[in-house]
Amino acid sequence: MSNKKTFKALVVEETNDGEFKKSIQERKVNDLPENDLLIEVHYSSLNFKDAMSATGNKRITKQYPHTPGIDAAGIVVSDKSGTFSAGQEVLVFGYDLGMNTDGGLGQMISIPADWALACPETLTLKEAMTYGTGGLTAALSVQKLEKMGAKPSDGPVAVTGATGGVGSISIAILAQLGYEVIAFSGKPEQSDHLKELGASEVRHRDTINEIGSKPIGRELWANAIDTIGGEYLSNLLKQTKAGGAVTSCGLAGGAEFSMTVMPFITRAVSLLGIDSVYIPLADKKAIWQRVATDMKLPNLESYGEEITLEQTPEYLDRFMSSKVVGRYVVNVKG
Repeated sequence: MSNKKTFKALVVEETNDGEFKKSIQERKVNDLPENDLLIEVHYSSLNFKDAMSATGNKRITKQYPHTPGIDAAGIVVSDKSGTFSAGQEVLVFGYDLGMNTDGGLGQMISIPADWALACPETLTLKEAMTYGTGGLTAALSVQKLEKMGAKPSDGPVAVTGATGGVGSISIAILAQLGYEVIAFSGKPEQSDHLKELGASEVRHRDTINEIGSKPIGRELWANAIDTIGGEYLSNLLKQTKAGGAVTSCGLAGGAEFSMTVMPFITRAVSLLGIDSVYIPLADKKAIWQRVATDMKLPNLESYGEEITLEQTPEYLDRFMSSKVVGRYVVNVKG
């Protein structure tokens, strides 16, 4: 726990010519917004939304200079609300963190107390950030399929964007729970890695779209977790078995998709939206208890690469050039 008056943070600034530059800067604690909960951040993680904020996407972040980071794990410095005690380990995911409120890619954050939750005893701060928002989204996706009645005996589950943060953790959790997983990726060189995570089969993502403009196709998987969106999502739905479901949590392949209602009215296929940002805190606590128990993965170190705060500008660029593999855990404290 720290009483320091300055701290290091990744700062994204808009230049006079409309460009955006990223640098590690010294900031003052007094410059943080006035909120109840002050946290010394030990670990964060990188997500696609952080990369969009770091490139100046005004739909994500309206005002610059700004510190991205939608995830944070650290130690309570002080809490005016009395919800947490000084020295307590806490986690923060979503809400406005890293969007328009300075985020976890800084060594200190100031947030409303109802954005945070206590770190489960069976998880370290680093382990929690190995999951991060990507892992939280994966766990929510699996849980939502379960709530719709999904069982391992139903047949394989398709996972798109398999090498990304959500996709890779989805594969591992599904495999641990006994599901057969078909992993779809645009990086065939990562096939062995995906099988190590638990995929029984790896296919190129473009094979999903071989169905073309047909309104409905062969029933190839019982359920699916889609992290890409666009035509991949519509074509996953067309090829899902009767009574199955597809979760949607990403838009790297496009925010729009086009299809007929045929899979919904002839096969009773369901499309399930996944929100990891604004879900009630009680629901976040519940899913984190599962992440800390039956969804806790062995050898968590192998799912994320640890990097320093100084490396974040380079690694954020990887998201925009589709060079992401797995999770990136940021050692913010250094």
